[in-house]
Amino acid sequence: MNDDSKNNDTPALPPVVDRDTWQADVDALRVREKAHTREGDAIAAARRRLPMVEVDAGLELIGPNGPVTLLKAFEGRRQLIAYYFMWWPGRPAPEQCEGCTLFLSQVGELSYLHSRDITYAVFSQGRNTAFGPADAQVSYDESVRYRDFMAWDMPWYSAQPSLDALLAGRELGLMHLVCYVRDGDRVFETYWTSRRGVEAMDYSYTLMDLTVYGRQEPWEDSPSGWPQPQVDRESAHMRTNGRPTAQWPRIHAGHSDDLGTAETGTAPTPRNCH
Repeated sequence: MNDDSKNNDTPALPPVVDRDTWQADVDALRVREKAHTREGDAIAAARRRLPMVEVDAGLELIGPNGPVTLLKAFEGRRQLIAYYFMWWPGRPAPEQCEGCTLFLSQVGELSYLHSRDITYAVFSQGRNTAFGPADAQVSYDESVRYRDFMAWDMPWYSAQPSLDALLAGRELGLMHLVCYVRDGDRVFETYWTSRRGVEAMDYSYTLMDLTVYGRQEPWEDSPSGWPQPQVDRESAHMRTNGRPTAQWPRIHAGHSDDLGTAETGTAPTPRNCH
């Protein structure tokens, strides 16, 4: 794409054809879409056949009433999906992870998961390579205030007391989605994914991908002249006027973004959330 097309207020459009020609192209693409769906089903079938690894069911989390075990986070259900939130300790709401905010803002109705004996919960990481260890209770208090500010209602924990054991060598300070199953009082990890794998929680990108202009992000393979706003880093499209985009409706609704954090330390290093 040339610079003129990037700055053009009137983006390019696809060629105009008659309906029969258009439908023929749609039908051809549909063959590929159906193959993609069938391959996704096959991958899911393979995922169900993966082995599993045992995790200490007594690993400590911090919840609303203090320390709890990983086993308790199942809330009595057979399976648990845990999203590991990239929490920045001690930083105010505008500086929190725009990617995690984007994805969690789309997790609403949990009853369908519950109907399949699955609990969904957020495990706030509470520290990463940019910060030293912080007090787990303080980290929980900050992060749960963020949950309340965002008007989310999923179960929320600080994973900080057991973060190294839970991540088991995976990168700290990176979004992870981890699936567990329990057998009585024993807990096993069955699957995990990260980066773009956490788009499993997303519908906005899925809908954008159906539109003619797609996600409008610089990495996409789009025709010349398609709008792809210039950003200073890959995740900046998740922010609007200095905040994760989904914070603005909460601010306009009068929600307080006071997390009780201290304006100290170094601002988090920008990360590639994908």
